[in-house]
Amino acid sequence: MIDTIKTISNFLWDNMVVYLLLIVGLFYTVKLGCPQFTKLGKGFKEAFKNIFLKDGREKDHVSSFQALAVSLAAQIGTGNISGIASAIMVGGPGAIFWMWISGILGMGTIFAEAVLAQTYREKKGDEVYGGPAYYLSKGMKNKKFGKILASIFAVLIVISLGIVGNMVQSNSISTSMSEGFGIKPILTGIVLAALVAIIIAGGIKRISKVAELIVPVMILIYIGVGVVILAKLSNEIIPALKSIFTSAFSAKAALGGAIGISVKEAVRLGIQKGLFSNEAGMGATPQANAIAEVDHPVKQGLVAMVSVVIDTIIISTITALIILVTNAHTALDTTMNPITVTQKGFELALGETGTAFLGILLLFFAYTTMIGWYYYGESNIVYLFGKKAVIPYKILVVLAVIFGTVTHFNSIWTMSDLLNALMVIPNWIGIMLMSNIVVNKYKEWKSLELK
Repeated sequence: MIDTIKTISNFLWDNMVVYLLLIVGLFYTVKLGCPQFTKLGKGFKEAFKNIFLKDGREKDHVSSFQALAVSLAAQIGTGNISGIASAIMVGGPGAIFWMWISGILGMGTIFAEAVLAQTYREKKGDEVYGGPAYYLSKGMKNKKFGKILASIFAVLIVISLGIVGNMVQSNSISTSMSEGFGIKPILTGIVLAALVAIIIAGGIKRISKVAELIVPVMILIYIGVGVVILAKLSNEIIPALKSIFTSAFSAKAALGGAIGISVKEAVRLGIQKGLFSNEAGMGATPQANAIAEVDHPVKQGLVAMVSVVIDTIIISTITALIILVTNAHTALDTTMNPITVTQKGFELALGETGTAFLGILLLFFAYTTMIGWYYYGESNIVYLFGKKAVIPYKILVVLAVIFGTVTHFNSIWTMSDLLNALMVIPNWIGIMLMSNIVVNKYKEWKSLELK
């Protein structure tokens, strides 16, 4: 069964999804005049000038910074740790180059997703919801087709991120805790489930507050330790970068010559794991970007691009370089859980302290991702069934967290890859067909900026 799922997943990634993501990213990059280069500075300004809403509305609304924190909470997880290791193990160092390309082009895509999410968001009771299900059902010219795509997407994201994705996160944590501290996976699962339940019980308001407190700290700590490791092994940085660029365009051997790597495989793995990390084009981050209180949709689009820079260009690159400068990827084989490779890199650089540090930080990375992904699923559960279905969904997510800790990593990663690929398709159709809406909003914002 798993082999069949893997075959279907690889077929979709090799023959469709990789090209769809490159096309939509390039399309919006050109159509909008390279906003990831020309407007990125404004994105950082919008994100960090608005850390707190100033006029007393903070109790009722979510700021751009809080929405960014929720987005980063969901983006920065095991994809940045084990996903990058997996890309290098199977795709070789060249996969990292294609991860960068997916990130750069993905900024154009994530901008469009955020603009549409802001434009078509809905308020249901005290909560604001938005995302592909909402903009597909309301923004498409063919409403019937749009609602079909919306329903398909909503079902996929609930399963992909809310259930299977959270199993991936809890599995990585339990593996790290087991190998780093000898803690039984089921015990890790029970504790994680309790911690997740406490936060998701408070809805998006509690999730956003926790995210804005934890996410900046964990990002700064990871970057700081990464810089220390790279400074310690600075002589290996240039060879590592050289291996990334040379193997991106030529067949190389990975894992000490154990397997041959084609350029096509490097491209697929780089873009695939880049997507799992930054989520651009997958339709995940629009759920977070929809909830921000901004006076124009484009402003949140600019902020959304910042998340890709932090997630892919900074965090994932640090992970990749640590693996490459320590040669951790040559010490283990492809049957190992990818998280073990990253742990090996930290161990080679910092000894047992490095292993313990990564285990603790991974706990926070994956934990914040789980509460972020929970909310993405909730937004779509509400779209499909209304608010009455939220409590059963909460229970299902908590059970999935426990179950993920005792499931073989290969099974859930394979299922996750397939579901991620399927999610891209309805979202891609929508953001391509609604490109004029994005462009018009962008032109409108630019004209307002000139006044």
